[in-house]
Amino acid sequence: MVVEGCRESPARACDQCYSYYNKDVPEESPGQPEAPDSSKSESPPYSAVVRVPKAAEVEWILDLNEEENELVRSEFYYEQSPSASLCIAILNLHRDSIACGHQLIEHCCRLSQGLTNPEVDAGLLTDIMKQLLFSAKMMFVKAGRSQDLALCDSYISKVDVLNILVAASYRHVPPLDQILQPAAVTRLRNQLLEAEYYQLGVEISTKTGLDPTGAWHAWGMACLKAGNLTAAREKFSRCLKPPFDLNQLSHGSRLVQDVVEYLESTVRPLLSLQDDDYFATLKELEATLRTQSLSLEVIPEGRIMNNTSYQECLFYLHNYSTNLAIISFYMRHSCLREALLHLLNKESPPEVFIEGIFQPSYKSGKLHTLENLLESIDPTLESWGKYLIAACQHLQKKNYYHILYELQQFMKDQVRAAMTCIRFFSHKAKTYTELGEKLSWLLKAKDHLKIYLQDTSRSNRRKKTTFFQKKMTAADVSRHMNTLQLQMEVTRFLHRCESAGTSQITTLPLPTLFGNNHMKMDVACKVMLGGKNVEDGFGIAFRVLQDFQLDAAATYCRAARQLVEREKYSEIQQLLKCVSESGMAAKSDGDTILLNCLEAFKRIPPQELEGLIQAIHSDDNKVQAYLTCCKLRSAYLIAVKQEHSRATVLVQQVQQAAKSSGDAVVQDICTQWLLTSHTRGAHGSGSRK
Repeated sequence: MVVEGCRESPARACDQCYSYYNKDVPEESPGQPEAPDSSKSESPPYSAVVRVPKAAEVEWILDLNEEENELVRSEFYYEQSPSASLCIAILNLHRDSIACGHQLIEHCCRLSQGLTNPEVDAGLLTDIMKQLLFSAKMMFVKAGRSQDLALCDSYISKVDVLNILVAASYRHVPPLDQILQPAAVTRLRNQLLEAEYYQLGVEISTKTGLDPTGAWHAWGMACLKAGNLTAAREKFSRCLKPPFDLNQLSHGSRLVQDVVEYLESTVRPLLSLQDDDYFATLKELEATLRTQSLSLEVIPEGRIMNNTSYQECLFYLHNYSTNLAIISFYMRHSCLREALLHLLNKESPPEVFIEGIFQPSYKSGKLHTLENLLESIDPTLESWGKYLIAACQHLQKKNYYHILYELQQFMKDQVRAAMTCIRFFSHKAKTYTELGEKLSWLLKAKDHLKIYLQDTSRSNRRKKTTFFQKKMTAADVSRHMNTLQLQMEVTRFLHRCESAGTSQITTLPLPTLFGNNHMKMDVACKVMLGGKNVEDGFGIAFRVLQDFQLDAAATYCRAARQLVEREKYSEIQQLLKCVSESGMAAKSDGDTILLNCLEAFKRIPPQELEGLIQAIHSDDNKVQAYLTCCKLRSAYLIAVKQEHSRATVLVQQVQQAAKSSGDAVVQDICTQWLLTSHTRGAHGSGSRK
């Protein structure tokens, strides 16, 4: 029919429109042929009634007028619906199969843009695109273009994706050319999950080769939030996997943690607000009211066994997470006993105990509670032995010695507790005045060792020992107790000396009897030199040397050298007296001490130097002393007074020293004496013949 705005050419119209506009045509147009009489014909032909113009009468012809041509093109329509077979038949007439194949791919991309049009049959379009793409693939096979075959397969797989979206009545179907890249498919999948098309997201992930774990997890979380716990378990079973090592030091996968965190958030612990609690803040009151208004299940802290949400948490933790995650869950909800029992039942390593139970306990100030539970579960503590040892090592590594000491007392590990007390005594002390204020720690250490001796005697009768307690023989314990007693005496003595100002502060670390032998020798020297005189502290120093079997001569020499540095030369004589009266010194110890002092002869005044040399008993040592002090004449005079053979050796030493120092006079004297002595010796031997 002719429609205004469409020139003179008839336009296609539906039956209703045509009937409406042509209902009065026979009356207004007498020139038209009359309709057949109804009495002569039972049913006139439909074409005679509506007079639909035949399609063959419409001719679409282009001419030289470009404007007319554009109008013809805009009004052009196919006489039939789109035909893929017609398109393929036309392109098969073309000689360039490669160009035709790419042309078909472009047609598919354009067709995919109409999938969102509600007036278009989207299912029909996807079928057409599949047919076109398959024909394009055949054209590429005919042309031998193997590289384009993969392109066709990619497009075909993406059409399958579009078909899934169309079948699910998803409105925002993307064009074909926008989902070729993997990143685009990932964005599409994420958009589906955000729009809560979870099943569609899973199908798209599976179809495109994406990991469906995220889609299953999102679907499971949606079921969880909807309260459908059974469906949530089924969905999560598709994406959650148990860890390979249940004892690894982690809280499991992030997916499981998200599930547990959500389930925990649905339960609020009951806040204990007393009427007389003046410090209850408005925030606490507000949180309580909000909890009640949300109709969330409120339970007292620590009582989770009968709570549905917490039981769901335990289900996911036991099936998909680590022992550490389970223990940490119990600890968060004050179920310390359950955490300890789970640790024992699973025989988890000590690292899990440290990370999951021990650290949270002492950081929250609940170490006593932990100790009480350990003892209530196993009074002997045997089953906790390896965990307690690991806890001690952890505290020592962290330098948490006060907590370590408390734990050692709980373990009844008296020897290690005594060692910790000794550490408290000596740590970071700069003077013996400070050590004097810490003597109580040595008393505690001594008490621990006494208790150990008592327990050892009882356990020997019972023939029962605890493996995690440090063992030591009774002789070693007695020796350590003597060391403690001696250190207390040393501390009191040096504390008194420092208070009186007679003892000098030494450099760090401060020497004690708990160090190595070198440090113990330093303690002996400090005691000998710390009093008003050497005799004041010599008795304690001598006991130190005897108890630890130290090198007494080396210690005396060190003390004497320090006396020289302090210019206390009279104290050296007193030191020699004390050494000789000790009854344990050799005859040569005094000479050794003096010779050691004379090595610093340059700082000793001549009068004091001569007095020290004269205090040497052995003439040989006197010669060595004079040689050390470069007094060659005095050395020569003592040397020539000795027995002939010994004198010869000593004079030769003096001669050599004179030669080294360039003293020609003494060298000539020695040479002359040696010649005379040699002649005298030869004459004496001849007369004897």
